[in-house]
This record gives sequence, C-alpha cells and structure tokens, in this order.
Amino acid sequence: MSKRFKLIDTAPEKETAILVSVITPDVSDQMAQDYLTELEFLVQTAGAETVKVFTQKLQKPEHATFVGTGKLEEIREYAEAEEVDMIIFDDELTPSQLRNIERELKRKILDRSSLILDIFASHAQTAQAKTQVELAQLQYLYPRLTRMWTHLERQRGGIGMRGPGESQIETDRRIILDKISLLKEKLKTIDKQNATQRKNRGDMIRVALVGYTNVGKSTILNMISKAEVYIENKLFATLDTTVRKVVIENLPFLLSDTVGFIRKLPHHLVESFKSTLDEVREADVLIHVVDISHPNFEDHIRAVNETLKDINALDKPTITVFNKIDAFKPAVEVDENGEEIKVTLDDFKNSWMAKNSDPAIFLSATNKTNIEEFKEKLYEVISELHNARYPYNNLLY
Repeated sequence: MSKRFKLIDTAPEKETAILVSVITPDVSDQMAQDYLTELEFLVQTAGAETVKVFTQKLQKPEHATFVGTGKLEEIREYAEAEEVDMIIFDDELTPSQLRNIERELKRKILDRSSLILDIFASHAQTAQAKTQVELAQLQYLYPRLTRMWTHLERQRGGIGMRGPGESQIETDRRIILDKISLLKEKLKTIDKQNATQRKNRGDMIRVALVGYTNVGKSTILNMISKAEVYIENKLFATLDTTVRKVVIENLPFLLSDTVGFIRKLPHHLVESFKSTLDEVREADVLIHVVDISHPNFEDHIRAVNETLKDINALDKPTITVFNKIDAFKPAVEVDENGEEIKVTLDDFKNSWMAKNSDPAIFLSATNKTNIEEFKEKLYEVISELHNARYPYNNLLY
C-alpha cells in the first residue's frame, strides 16, 4: 500500500512592507523617486516585499508623527486591510515619532537607519563586522529603550529585530551602556591588530576601492587581483575589507575593497565602521568607482565624497572609474532654446574631463572593456608615488 506524503513548505514567508516618504521643497520629483527606488532596493536586500508606497509633500516632516494625521490614517487603513507586517520610513525617526506612530498604526515601524542596520547585521560574517554592527545597533537602540520595552510583547523577530535587538532590549540602561563600553574596547583591540597587520604588509603603496554600494568594486578587485571575492546584486554585499597584493608589470601594490557608501548612512554606522574605513584613510591612492548606468550617479559621487570628507580622506590622489559603460543610456537634456538633445557617453567624457582635474577611466568590469587603459593609468599614478617615496626602487624587480 503506497503512502501519500504531503510536502510542507518550511521556508518563512516574506514580510510585507509599506514605504513612507515626506517630500520637502528642496527635493525634486525625480530625486524623490530615486530615494524611494533605493529604499525599495534596501527592503528587497533585507528580504521583504514592498506592497505600497505613500508619499506626502510637506515643508518639513511633522514633529509628532512625521506625516500628517490624515496621511497616517490612510496608511493605517491600508495596513489593516492588507495585513501588512511593517511600515518603513525613508528618514531617521526620533524616539517620540516612533512611539507616536506605533501607537497609531499598531504595526512594526522601521526607519531608514534601522533597516540599514538590519542589513548589516544579516551580512556581517567576521568578528570585526559583527562587533561593529552590534555597537551601532546598541547606540541606535539606547535612546529608544522606552519604546522597545512598551512593545516588547509584540516583538517576534524579523526584519529590524535581528542581532542585539532580541537580547539587549529587555535589559536596563546601565547594562546597555556597559555593553557599549565593552564593544568599544573590543574594537580598539581589533584596531590595534589591524594596524599591526598593515605594518607587516611592508612598504608597498596602498590603493583602496571606494564608491557607492553596488557599483562593482568587488568585480574590479576580482578582475585585477584574480581574487574570489563575494559578489551579489544586493546593497552592502561586502562588509569586511578585503586586501590583495596585485602586480602590474613590475610594480607590486596592495588593493583593498571597502564597504559601500550610501545616502543618509546612519551616523552610528560611520562611527562604528571607522576601523574598517581606516583602510581608506591610510591608503595612498583611491579608486572611486561610479556606476555610470545609474540615472542619479552624480548624487552618488556627492554622497561618497561627503563620507570621504567625514573621515578626512577626500584630498588623496584619486582615479575616478566610471563602470558599467555597457549599460549606459544616453541622457536627454533641454538646451537654452527648449530643444531636447541627447547626451552620449562621448559627450559626458568630454564634459567631465573639462570640468575635473582628476584622471577618469570609462570601463565595463563585467565585459572587460578598457581594462588595459585602466591598468596603465593605475600603474602611472602608483609608480609616480612609489618613485617619490622610494627613490632607490627597492620594491621593483
């Protein structure tokens, strides 16, 4: 007698999310759309599904509830009707805003910072990355402890609740502060170990790949160094710095891949990841990778430069690499006569070279287009630095 087996799907269901954004007068419609597209990508990276987007134009976010009471009621009705798991706001909410919104919506509420922290928590692999993320999470949670205690009985894990959120929220403020102090001491020890490792690498020139998240830095590292670095079409796929020795012609140097930057990167993360960003701070040359196929890549350049400025690394010799030229689409601009003109890749190259003094290379790391030109430029910049620092060429062979 044959037995019938019933297959049961044990995979957890995807959480559903509503996205909420306030559009202030200084944000154009196109920028607002780009911000929401990025937030949706963040939600996808975290493993959830966006089911609805709510926007509201305001002079500035409401002090108590971020959006107006009418919009909040509209969100509540939709969330209840569709049984949505969580509502995510595209800005950092104050503790009082979080408390007020949760009281009204009776759903899990996340802001942009807590979502990014959650993604970092799920991607952290090494002891260093886990320590950095845990510290950032605790610093974020500390002023919100009252709200977390009040709703503790409704926490069932999921996005925004990973990491220390499950084990630290129920403790008192003193224990949280003690834990933060311990983690800071642990990071100091890791910093010392990293500094020792950097000293042991010898006198080679150091080059660091920097750029917005998901622009192809790891692909370029793999291509030049033939390393096997994890690559995925997700935001923050790389958290830990990867360092590889590379030789171009007769010149060896160290090439490091670093965590990607993003708009509105939570301050706690920048602070916690300073030990990772030391690779950028101590680099001799930066390779700023830009995804030229992204319609808002110039905003990405500004966001990266702001972070580099925060860590005092903006004045280093920099090669700008415009990656993904295979996916570039000509932009349409309106001239002074109101006529539409297409801006081709060659047009952009000429205008960029005219406006900027830093060397720029246009390539496709996936298709290996213009790779030799990139290597030549890299060799030229590194050898000039090397000859100035080591006039006897003791590293060349």
